[in-house]
Amino acid sequence: MSINRFRRGLVLLGALAVLATPFVGPLAASTAQAADVTVFAAASLKNALDGAAAAYKEKTGKELAISYAGSSQLAKQIESGAPADIFFSADLDWMDYLAKKDLIDASSRVTLLGNTLVLVAPKDATVDLTIAKDFPIAAALGSDGKLAMASIDSVPAGKYGKAALTALGVWDAVQPHVAQADNVRGALAFVAKGEAPLGIVYGTDAHAEAGVKVVGTFPEDSHPPIVYPVARIAASNNADAKAFLEWLISPEARPSFEGQGFTILAK
Repeated sequence: MSINRFRRGLVLLGALAVLATPFVGPLAASTAQAADVTVFAAASLKNALDGAAAAYKEKTGKELAISYAGSSQLAKQIESGAPADIFFSADLDWMDYLAKKDLIDASSRVTLLGNTLVLVAPKDATVDLTIAKDFPIAAALGSDGKLAMASIDSVPAGKYGKAALTALGVWDAVQPHVAQADNVRGALAFVAKGEAPLGIVYGTDAHAEAGVKVVGTFPEDSHPPIVYPVARIAASNNADAKAFLEWLISPEARPSFEGQGFTILAK
């Protein structure tokens, strides 16, 4: 498979991974306005946050519109004036990016969740690797195999993945094999379909996809802590959004996240 064809496939799969939610932009304005609360959330949150939204609707009757994508894409959309009430990021950097522009309500900000970073392979693969200093990941890929990752320059999962590979001394060897997706669920989908022999995703992504298996977990000290901050958008005066955020950080919402493998950081 050519690298260009592979990358086109990753882009398509990244899009398919988030088609279950409305596109946020001029065409989605009516969808956002029809909901009680509009949430922009990192793609890796989909299964857990869908569950939380269903539980909240059952409790309150309130309807949520949730748009999933890479945190970088969502932050840029918010900066451009997209109609969001809440931003749920997969790292501190993109929440800080909006905070520096006074686009979030700083008093509402909570670092809510933690996650792990894992190396995955298709479920029937026989690859055997131990993640450690100088481990032979490039050799395991072979001459034509690709390592599926989210964008290493902007998407949190890709940034964490590059940091881990660099810390373990294998980034230079594996870099020519890396093929980047728009978000982590795009990378996950490509591995699940057997189009890439290995990929780097979150532990919760591997938990949500039966088509992959975990080869190993990256050491915590090989990358920055994987944390998920959430906050209200400063321009939103939506009382329902405030109520939902309060519920989201309450013990009542914990099962939706812990059931997908997230750790709860907020007390």
